[in-house]
Parts: sequence; structure tokens; C-alpha cells
Amino acid sequence: MSRFKRGVKVDSRSGFKQEIEKCPVPYGLLKSARKSGQLNLSGRGLTEVPQSVWRLNIDTPEEAQQNVSFAATDRWWEQTDLTKLLLSSNKLETLSQDVKLLPALVVLDIHDNQLRTLPASIGELEQLQKLILSHNKLTELPLEIWKLINLRCLHLQQNLLEQLPEDLGQLCHLEDLDLSNNKLIAVPGSLANLNNLVKLDLSFNNLKSLPPAISKMKNLRMLDCSCNHLESVPPVLAQMAFLEQLYLRHNKLRFLPELPSCKTLKELHCGNNQIEVLEAEHLKHLSSLSVLELRDNKVKSLPEEITLLQGLERLDLTNNDITSVPCGLGTLPKLKSLALEGNPLRTIRRELLTKGTSELLKFLRSRIQEQPDDNPKEEPKTAMTLPSQAKINMHAIKTLKTLDYSEKQEACIPDEVFDAVSDSVVVNVNFSKNQLTAVPLRIVELKNTLSDINLGFNKMSMISLEFSKLQQLIHVDLRNNLLTSLPMEIEVLSKLRSIILSFNRFKSFPEVLYSIFSLETILISNNQIGGINPVRLKMLDKLSTLDLQNNDIMQVPPELGNCTSLRYACKRSKAQNSTTPGV
Repeated sequence: MSRFKRGVKVDSRSGFKQEIEKCPVPYGLLKSARKSGQLNLSGRGLTEVPQSVWRLNIDTPEEAQQNVSFAATDRWWEQTDLTKLLLSSNKLETLSQDVKLLPALVVLDIHDNQLRTLPASIGELEQLQKLILSHNKLTELPLEIWKLINLRCLHLQQNLLEQLPEDLGQLCHLEDLDLSNNKLIAVPGSLANLNNLVKLDLSFNNLKSLPPAISKMKNLRMLDCSCNHLESVPPVLAQMAFLEQLYLRHNKLRFLPELPSCKTLKELHCGNNQIEVLEAEHLKHLSSLSVLELRDNKVKSLPEEITLLQGLERLDLTNNDITSVPCGLGTLPKLKSLALEGNPLRTIRRELLTKGTSELLKFLRSRIQEQPDDNPKEEPKTAMTLPSQAKINMHAIKTLKTLDYSEKQEACIPDEVFDAVSDSVVVNVNFSKNQLTAVPLRIVELKNTLSDINLGFNKMSMISLEFSKLQQLIHVDLRNNLLTSLPMEIEVLSKLRSIILSFNRFKSFPEVLYSIFSLETILISNNQIGGINPVRLKMLDKLSTLDLQNNDIMQVPPELGNCTSLRYACKRSKAQNSTTPGV
């Protein structure tokens, strides 16, 4: 082996090594790169790229001066141009203009550095197909980068970009574009030119709308617009006939997009929005859908047409306002996961939800067989009209044991409503969406049988002590009122399993709830609660769902993890806008 090696100073008098030069890149790596065309310098703590890397294919290798072997492994003159250079996870703040000295590069990976700018000479890498610039500090890009028309993959996520030029549309061969986790407030309409794009990630930006031009990307398979400020989706999105995955989570959508032409759509993720209505029109075209995720919305009901989604494998409806689900869900042949936790369900017992999807589907199938007797197809016309123009559904009282006087916008419930009950057994009462300022006094007349009461969407600022007499109550819905407290007297409601207090004015967690040990579900999101007592909460050993989203809680107490009965605890504070599920 020759002793005349690179980096060694030789004393001509003695022939011994005196000093070895420090080189951040081992010469053996450079030598190997000349043969393979690939150089991996990731995670070496580099603050700059050594000149020897940029000049790798220009300078004559040192072995040329000392190695005259003709062995196949030592033929330095048969070196290969560098095509792949990995510089990720270093400490680079700048990139030298000399990057142009590697014109054969096909892959350049500089992710996870400290880059604030890029050299204009990067535009001379005409063979470049994959450019990874994610996890840097780029605020803008040189215009020359848009000349890299052979790019197939461009990753720019986790930077500080606020805008992109129309020149982006010149990258006509691009297949994978990741712009997530930037500060974009808009995307250029020239996206329409990216006809070969298969994957587009726009998540975690500040987008308020999407350009209609996005629909012209005919080959797009995956579009992620999660965590933006979208209030609607352009109707032309429906023209994306090959779209397979659409992510719209954490936006401000009030309606599910209609996608009549998206026949190949397999996954639709719309969780954490403000969707209230799910229409049949939204579903009937999605015959290929296998995943439908609508958790953390305000959906009140599911249309029967959801049973048309015969390919559905996962349906997530966690934390909505759903009181019942179509029994036909039990017949979906491929459904493997059905999540219904955090809903005010009236026909499904809480413990059934904890037994898993198979038991839940079995229950729904059993209900299908019962329905012909319980739900006549044609409702008898027995409603009586009162002087107040109220209509009381006598059929509902007699057969469904339900007293319904909702959506009347009345300030009080007429006596005639309670008179109509007569000697009938009433299990359910719905007085929601009126103008009530107090619980009707005559509700006490139903105390022996009443198990479910809905007083949501009224103007009640307090709950009267008489409420404690309704000791058969199992479900209570008091959402969207003006409540600031609950009377301690209601701790006697020993059968109460769920209570909904969302969208009220509570500044502290109601003390009485710590004393109702039968509680399984507490939904108290969108109030002003500053904290909870995890020690007392642990005493509620049946509690499986606790929703504290959008309150003033700055930090979830670690002790909450000791509440082993909790299946789902959600807290998103107004200050932090973070979610902590799955305690």
C-alpha cells in the first residue's frame, strides 16, 4: 500500500508522517462517489459544503498521481458524474454558487438545514428531477429555480414562504409538490399547467380559498388542504375525475363539498370543520368511497343514502350532534370501523360503543328487523291545532312516547302542550330551538317517566331547582343557552349518563358534575372554562367521553391520564388552538 496518501505531509529526510490535515468529508467517501455517482453527507454537522465536493468531477483525483494499477477497482479515469447528493440534517445557512459544477445532478436533498436563500446558479442543474428543500428558513426562491423543467418532485414544506410566482406553472413535468407548513395566503393560478401532478400538499398554510384552476390538474390523485382557513370549496373541484384522496380537515367548511364527478374518490377527510348538514346529494355519487371522516363537526343527522356507500370501510363521526344513525349502516358489507363517540345518541347505549364496531353493527342490524312495527310508514293525521298555532304530534306521544314542541321560537311552552299528554307515558321531550328563558315548570309532571330532555338552542341563563325532581333522566341536552352555572341540587340525578353543555357561558367546570357518578359523557366545549380538577374527575369511574374544546384551559393536567375510564378526552384551548385526544 502506498504511503503517499492525500492529506499527509512527508518529511523527505525520514519518510514518516508528520501531520494529517483535518477534512470534514473523508476522502474515501469522495473516492467512492466518483465510482457510484452518489454522495451522502447527511448529518455530519456541516456549516458549509467543502470545495472538494463541488469540484468532485472537475479536479484530477490524487490517486491519478500515485496509482498506476490497471485493476478494475482502481481505474480512476473511469469515474462517474455525481447524480445524487444528500446534504440533509446539517447546519448549512447558504449554498455555494459552485453547485452549478455538478450539472449531472438528478437528486439534490438539502432538507433540515438553516438555508435562508438559494443561489441563482441552482437553475443550471438542468438534469435535476428531485429537489428536497423542506425544513429550512426560506422566505423566497430564486427565479432561476422555475427553469428546472425536468423536476418531478419538489418539496418545500416547513419553510417561511408567503407567496409563489406564476412561474411555478413552468414545472410542467412535476408529479409531487409539497408546500405544506408555510405562510401562503394564495396559490398561483398557473397550477393549472401542472398536468402531470399526482400529489399536491397545501396543508398548514393561510389559504382562504382555492383557485378554480386547480381543477385542471387532471392527473391529481391526492390533494391535502388541511389546516387552512377555507370556508368553501370551488364547485369545479368536482371535475377532478381521478382524485382518490381529499383532505379538508381543520378548516371552516359549513357544508360537505359536492363531488358528482369524483367517481374514483376513495378517502374524504373533513374533520374539525363546522359542517352541520349532510345531504343525500353529497353522498350518492361517492360510490368508490372507502374512508369518510367527519369527526369534530356539528352534523345533526345522517341521511339514509349513506347506506349507498357499499365500499365504505371506515366511518368516523366522533364528536358531532348526532342523536341517531340509520340502522342500514349495519348492512354495509366492508365497514370495519364505525366511530360514534361524543354524540348525544339516544338509541344506542354508551357501553355498546365501547364494545367495538362488530357489536355495534350487529345491534343496528337487529334494529332493522324491529322497525316495521315501531315505525309505521304513514303517520296518522292526528295532530291537533291549538290557538297558539302549535301542532302537537299525538302519534309521537302515543307510540314514540315523545313530546315534541321544537323550532317554534316561543318564549314559553303553552299549557295545551302538557294537557295533550293526559295520562300518556312520555320518555322523550324536545323543546329545543325556542326562546325559553327557564325550564317549563310543568315539566315536573313528567318526572316519573322522562329520561331524555332536549332544551338546546334557547335563552336560559339558569336551571331551576325543580329540575332535580326529574330523577329518571338519562340524557340532558342544554347546548346553546346562556348558562353560567348548574344547581348543586341536581346531583340527585343518579341515572344521568350524558349531559351536553356546549356553547354556554360557563367560566368554571360545574361543581355538581363531579358528584354525578353515573355520567359517561360530558360535552362542554365552547365555553370559558379555565381549568378542571383531575382528582375529582377520576371519581367519575364511568366517564368515557369528555369534550372541553375551545375553552380557556391553557394546559391539560397530566393527572388526567389517571382517569383510566376515559376513552376520548378532547381539549383545544382558544389560546393554544391545540387538541389532545385519546387520554
